Amino acid sequence: MFPAPRRGLPLIVAALLALASAPALAIEAFTADYQASYMGLQADGSMSLSPQAGDQWQYTLEIRNNLGVLSQSTRFDVVDGQYRPLSSLDKTLLLVKRKTVETTYDWNQRQATWSGDVKADRAGPAALRNGDMDALLINLAVIRDLAAGKPLKYRMVENGRVSPMSYQVLGKETISVAGKQVSATKLSRTSGRRETVVWVAPDLPAPARILQREDGKDSIDLRIRSWN
Repeated sequence: MFPAPRRGLPLIVAALLALASAPALAIEAFTADYQASYMGLQADGSMSLSPQAGDQWQYTLEIRNNLGVLSQSTRFDVVDGQYRPLSSLDKTLLLVKRKTVETTYDWNQRQATWSGDVKADRAGPAALRNGDMDALLINLAVIRDLAAGKPLKYRMVENGRVSPMSYQVLGKETISVAGKQVSATKLSRTSGRRETVVWVAPDLPAPARILQREDGKDSIDLRIRSWN
C-alpha cells in the first residue's frame, strides 16, 4: 500500500488500513500477518494499530524477506473524527540500499518538515490544512469512509509535497481469505506510474489484500493470513 521507499507502500501502500466493518468513527487496536510478495520474491508482511500514551496511536506496516526490510510507521491522534498525523518514520534496509526518512507534523505552526535521507528541495516545510494525512493514514481513513459512504478524496502530505489523492470503488470481488471465499469491495487509486489496489472484506480489522503495481507490473502483494 511499498510506496517505492517513501513511500514504497502508499500504501501500499498506502495504505494501505483499517477497521472494515466498524462504525465510521470507531478505532480499535489490531495486529495482522500477511503472506507477501516483494519484487517477485516471497516475503512476510505485518500490520498493526496500537494505542500510545497521550491518546495517540501508532500505525505500522512492514514487509520483510531475505533482501531486507521495508517499513512505515505513523503516530497520530484523532481530532474531531479526523486522523491527524504527528510524526512518521520510513525505513528501507536492503542489501544495496539503506534509507531513513522522518516526517514531523507541527500543527501549531501548521507545517510539515522532513529529515534524514532527503533532498534539500524535499525537506519542506509544506503548509498543513485540517484533514491532511500521509499515505499510510489515508489507507486507514479509506476503510472508515467507505463504511460510512463518504467520498474517498484526500490531501496527501508526503515527500516534501502536498497532492490530492482519491480512491475509486471498482465493485465487489470474491477472494480467498484464510481458506474461505468472501465477497470484498475492491478499491483502486493511480498516481503516475503506480497503481494501488485494496480489497476490503467484512469482519476483518485490516485489508484482506493490498496490491501495488509499477508500470503495470506487480511490485508488492499482501494477502492476509491471520489477525486479532
